[in-house]
Amino acid sequence: MNRSSPTDSATVPWRSRPLQAILASTAILPLGVPMLSPVLPAIRDHFGVGDAGASLVVVAYFLPAVILSPLIGVLIDRAGRRRVMGAALVIWSAAGTAVAAGPAFEIVLSLRLVQGAAAAAVLIVTVTLIGDLFDGVRRNAVIGMNAATLFVGAALAPLVGGVLVEYGWTVPFGAYVVGFPVAVFALYAVAEPARGRPKTGIGYIRGAVAALPTGPAIGLYGSAILVEFATFGAILTALPFVLVGEYRTAPVVVGAVITANLLVSAFVSANNGRLAARVQERRLIGAGFVIIAVGLLSTWFASGPLHFGIAAAVFGGGYGLVFPSVDASINAMAPSSYRAGALSLRNSATFLGRGTGPLLFAFAASGVGYRLVLVVCGAGILVVGVSALALPRRYRRPESAEE
Repeated sequence: MNRSSPTDSATVPWRSRPLQAILASTAILPLGVPMLSPVLPAIRDHFGVGDAGASLVVVAYFLPAVILSPLIGVLIDRAGRRRVMGAALVIWSAAGTAVAAGPAFEIVLSLRLVQGAAAAAVLIVTVTLIGDLFDGVRRNAVIGMNAATLFVGAALAPLVGGVLVEYGWTVPFGAYVVGFPVAVFALYAVAEPARGRPKTGIGYIRGAVAALPTGPAIGLYGSAILVEFATFGAILTALPFVLVGEYRTAPVVVGAVITANLLVSAFVSANNGRLAARVQERRLIGAGFVIIAVGLLSTWFASGPLHFGIAAAVFGGGYGLVFPSVDASINAMAPSSYRAGALSLRNSATFLGRGTGPLLFAFAASGVGYRLVLVVCGAGILVVGVSALALPRRYRRPESAEE
């Protein structure tokens, strides 16, 4: 299979069928959580479980990936990218659509656990395929566009959820049926990349860890945890409860606030290739955290949905810098023989942040209120961002050493 050289310009090969399948799979994944953000208050009221109880619908989706992602990385290399991609999309759709039947809360959580495990597999295999197929600046461009696709889908998803929930809390779950045709297309469009003999078992995971430079790896995986913790705790959990609780904001307006965050993220991510050609990825990550902190700190002064929308948009700019830069850095550091393993560990870190953020934000806010939690989180992230910008660069990524 042809691979682009490291000197390729930062362009995206739109006619590539595998890339089209990757982007289609990425585009529907935001239905998993962002679509449900404006639905959480309705789920809370229907089941009478409180804010923290409703947040378990998000936590249950992310929890399996924290534990299972390394095993999924092994499965991807053993069974193949194509098979895992198609099967995971089918399971994701089936488990999500089943919630539309309106089962008991315990069954809802169980189905979300299954759906979340499938989503983890889709996320890992799509980014792994990008690493298999592209190199250099083009890989940055494709990863940035993949992230932008994720954010555009996530920008539309809250609006969809806000509209559909007006007809009942179960209605948004019917949207998960879209995964079935995407699975069929993925099986048609994706050919299994040529690779060496699959490495499996615990030794494979140990090898993936050993293949990464310790200091940079800790920083990148820590960044993955922190940025997702803040995003899913603050933007997708705290903001809806603040807007509904303090201003009685309509669900569709809550969706619009979240959309502002994601559209800015999409714009910034789409330009990751151009930015990475001029600025070190470590500095992009540090600058992103500083911008995220500014967005969170400004919520203390917000006095309505418009102000919260502006704060969310600022936050989105920072997230758009951090998210694709972390993925591109890990892809560059990991040799191809351990790429799925390295990215599966990143996925564990990502889902750890996504799963703990909503629960801890809701728990802390029950004592001091959401605004103070948002400000404290912003202050902590500001320290991280400034520190990342101040540290000297000690690692040069080995673009020429893929194997």
